[in-house]
Amino acid sequence: MSCTNMESRILGYVDGRLKDSERVEMEKHLAACTACKVRVQEFRSVSALLDEMPMVEPSPAFDVRVRARMAAEPVQQSWWAWLRPSPRIAFAASMLLLAMVWLGYNSHNVSPLPITPEDADASMMQDISVMEDHDSLANFEPLKELPPPVDTEDTDQQM
Repeated sequence: MSCTNMESRILGYVDGRLKDSERVEMEKHLAACTACKVRVQEFRSVSALLDEMPMVEPSPAFDVRVRARMAAEPVQQSWWAWLRPSPRIAFAASMLLLAMVWLGYNSHNVSPLPITPEDADASMMQDISVMEDHDSLANFEPLKELPPPVDTEDTDQQM
């Protein structure tokens, strides 16, 4: 046993509160270490001096006064106090959970009308024709060589 472990057990050893195995281990260490032996003797002398002191008896009203002071102290609510379930909050939370489960269940059961492969092909073909027309008009070279459009107002004034 090291001296640092010994420090935490000296008071228990002096008072006789250690287990038998710990007490034997302490005595082996004390036989080898004079510094710890002196420390144990110091604790024993302090304990003997305290035993010589008269016991102080509290007054009969001491307990009543202490309890009254404790009751007068304001009760500090912990930060987690708002988590304590109240019946209203528990009811509201359970109803909200029930509504969410019901909505989730019903939204998955509603499915759109089944699309047959023929319908899918027809809609795709309609989209393709529009895209083909757009592509051909955007890249049509003769349209770029046309003269600018003539203003109809200018032609009316000349006549």
